[in-house]
Amino acid sequence: MDYVLEVRACKCVMETKFVSNIHQTNFIFKSSHLPIFTSYNFSSGRMSKSVKCAMKSYKLSELSVSEVDNLKARPRIDFSSIFGVVQPIVDDVRTRGDDAVKEFTSKFDKVQLDQIVEDVADLPDPQLDPHVKEAFDVAYNNIYAFHVAQKSEEKSVENMKGVRCKRVARSIGSVGIYVPGGTAVLPSTALMLSIPAKIAGCKTVVLATPPSKDGSICKEVLYCAKKAGVTHILKAGGAQAIAAMAWGTSSCPKVEKIFGPGNQYVTAAKMILQNSEAMISIDMPAGPSEVLVIADKFANPVHIAADLLSQAEHGPDSQVVLVAAGDGVNLAVIEDEITKQCESLPRGEFAAKALSHSFTVSARDMTEAISFSNLYAPEHLIINVEDAEKWESFIENAGSVFMGQWTPESVGDYASGTNHVLPTYGYARMYGGVSLDSFQKYITVQSLTEEGLRNLGPYVATMAEVEGLEAHKRAVTLRLRDIEATQTSKMR
Repeated sequence: MDYVLEVRACKCVMETKFVSNIHQTNFIFKSSHLPIFTSYNFSSGRMSKSVKCAMKSYKLSELSVSEVDNLKARPRIDFSSIFGVVQPIVDDVRTRGDDAVKEFTSKFDKVQLDQIVEDVADLPDPQLDPHVKEAFDVAYNNIYAFHVAQKSEEKSVENMKGVRCKRVARSIGSVGIYVPGGTAVLPSTALMLSIPAKIAGCKTVVLATPPSKDGSICKEVLYCAKKAGVTHILKAGGAQAIAAMAWGTSSCPKVEKIFGPGNQYVTAAKMILQNSEAMISIDMPAGPSEVLVIADKFANPVHIAADLLSQAEHGPDSQVVLVAAGDGVNLAVIEDEITKQCESLPRGEFAAKALSHSFTVSARDMTEAISFSNLYAPEHLIINVEDAEKWESFIENAGSVFMGQWTPESVGDYASGTNHVLPTYGYARMYGGVSLDSFQKYITVQSLTEEGLRNLGPYVATMAEVEGLEAHKRAVTLRLRDIEATQTSKMR
């Protein structure tokens, strides 16, 4: 007989179906918390897993304003408890430097290190398979081309006669870039962050990444680091790596700004340190990866499913959203395709967990679909509809946008040229992704001639007087008096 056991909060519900041979008995365990189904066949002695799509569905037209607003909320991260774990690590690294980093690397990564920092110039060139090397070279060229084009010409403006102002760009002297190495190694992130740092002219670039079990550096990460001008590699991950770059140690240079994605502990360390005596800046607030796909009846369900899963596989805390625009979108077919593709993914369990807190919404038309997307403010936005380009001007909040049926989000993650370090968690409402500007600061310069001060000075003196700042006023009026005295003496 077949026994089907459904597990709900440690309670079992048993459904039986009789068969003629007891040796064909199957037990199927179904969890109500995750869309993962595991079956065991006693006759074959094999365990198999299947994944069922579990995305919730909503119709925007049937939801209240508050219900629609609630959909934009991401899965909550309890940073209060995480801060309690991370703060002691940050403090210990500040106090004990390299020794603390070595101990945390041994504890968390199970790797014993003699030294935690390598000078990239001293490391031999890694050997990659030719097709892998070519892929990274193409990505490098495209990312470089897109970011070097972001250089702006210096402009000087004469606002009034004798009053000239300009803004000049200067690179941030030392930067740290974090390349995750937990459930997936991301050499693409090394390119995304080190290339604009190189173009900007940053003198010191420290790349932090967790070491392999033998203490080595991932060869693909090393290849990208050497190609893009990284100066030092810190063989550490997690909060301890962020702290080492922020405080500086005997072997790790102190940096002034830290970039890069990471888990909740990395994010917490960045948040703590940007408000500490370390005096560092960070790229942006970050959360789990996410994508919102807007699809109409012309979109291929296979492509829709693949795009949703491409972000869901990042981790169980990722979130994916499908917005069906207009009539004719067959959600049942899309869900079946998601299930089918998810079952064959090496990281299918991660994707399945992400799907359990993701959702689908149906919009009456593209206007309503875009309106919801702007409210949600996704990290990645895919517009897979007919004539997608005509909707570009309506998009207000998104980290990066992928237009049309032939533009999967994956191209932006790797090699189209745009940067894949983007605002998540709704921060696309007020932040943009990493760019060349992220590695620079701007200095304003003003220069006045004598005529310029005569023209502008009286207005400045009046404004200073209104604000009650007499010294500000005198800095102008004393000069104007000297100008007047000089002119008087010339007339004699």
